[in-house]
Amino acid sequence: MNNVRGFKCFDCGREHRLGDVEYVCSACGGNLDVLYDYERVNAQLTKKSLADDRNLTMWRYRALLPIDESSTVPPLTVGWTPIYDFPHLARQFNVNQLLIKDDGRNPTASFKDRPSALAVVKARETGAEIITTASSGNAGSALAGICASVGMRSVIFVPATAPPAKRAQLQIYGARVVLVEGSYDEAFDLCIAAARKFGWYQRSTGVNPFTREGKKTAALEVAEQLNWQAPDKVIVSVGDGNIISGLWKGFRDLQALRFLDRLPQLMGVQSATASAIVDAANGDGRVREAEAHTIADSINVGRPRDATAAIRAIRDSGGRGVTVSDDEIVQAIPELARTTGVFAEPAAAAAFAGFKSLCASGMIKSDERVLLMLTGSGLKDVDAAVRALKEPLRVRPDIDELTTLFEAD
Repeated sequence: MNNVRGFKCFDCGREHRLGDVEYVCSACGGNLDVLYDYERVNAQLTKKSLADDRNLTMWRYRALLPIDESSTVPPLTVGWTPIYDFPHLARQFNVNQLLIKDDGRNPTASFKDRPSALAVVKARETGAEIITTASSGNAGSALAGICASVGMRSVIFVPATAPPAKRAQLQIYGARVVLVEGSYDEAFDLCIAAARKFGWYQRSTGVNPFTREGKKTAALEVAEQLNWQAPDKVIVSVGDGNIISGLWKGFRDLQALRFLDRLPQLMGVQSATASAIVDAANGDGRVREAEAHTIADSINVGRPRDATAAIRAIRDSGGRGVTVSDDEIVQAIPELARTTGVFAEPAAAAAFAGFKSLCASGMIKSDERVLLMLTGSGLKDVDAAVRALKEPLRVRPDIDELTTLFEAD
């Protein structure tokens, strides 16, 4: 691996050499952080080299990713998703600037294309023929789509309650889909057992350390797209915790490379009925597992698999966790769409609901630049969006009847 020098366990702190571990810490079973030789990275990656690079994908940061120099990356255009500036919303909520990064613009319409693309590269480096993951929908869709682009087989474990659109997307891409009559956490455990039994490459969040490396590319893009000036706050929804820990990893990498002078605060948003990480981050740091029930299926997690790193990201950044109700999440979908033109799925819209809550509580200052990380397209779960809508007008093909309705409106 190009610039990787080893791994370090988030839980016990033990370091491991390359080749000594596959997924998790051999001493305690904790999640692993990928360690880099930043001097070598600095020799290959500079602000000028990036400015000259016309490869506008996540692979522009290849020197800061754990892949072999000879490895072929998938052909789909993953990453370099747009950042939008909405001054009218900034004025409405009394903040200096409100930015939205729309990762629903990735090939399979979610943030999860980033880690899945990297996981496929790593799986092919090992010679694996089949890769698997547990998913509430987006991670599986992303993996299935990336696998389809390179002719690789995938097996995806999802709760039977996953939205039909996400289940259909998995099958359209040709994945072998296993619907688990249970929660996401139960689907996760079955996926782990199946990978061990059948020898499949494991992509699942919180087990494979490289998923965090794929997710950190969003932070690298944010910094570069904002001309190396980090936002004051980055707000993102939290499920397993891997996205927020990945964002923190990306910003810290850039600080280590001396690309950034300061780091943003990370604000994690969860549903009040699936809030293990937020409760721990705002409380005593201890994760208390509980059954999760939220309309935001992408963050419907009762046993978060990357909790230690996520809590550390929130606390070390000086950030905070915030919970919102499912009603607030549902209402945020049309409000966000009608004020920005961005249609977000429930988990992504939760970031906007969290932003509103933070503004109301005074935790966002009027001079701050805030970025919302939106992680998935609303087309992933149209049924959830419909809950916030009124029945449309219904008329006969008669202009007089239409006139009467419009005049009465």
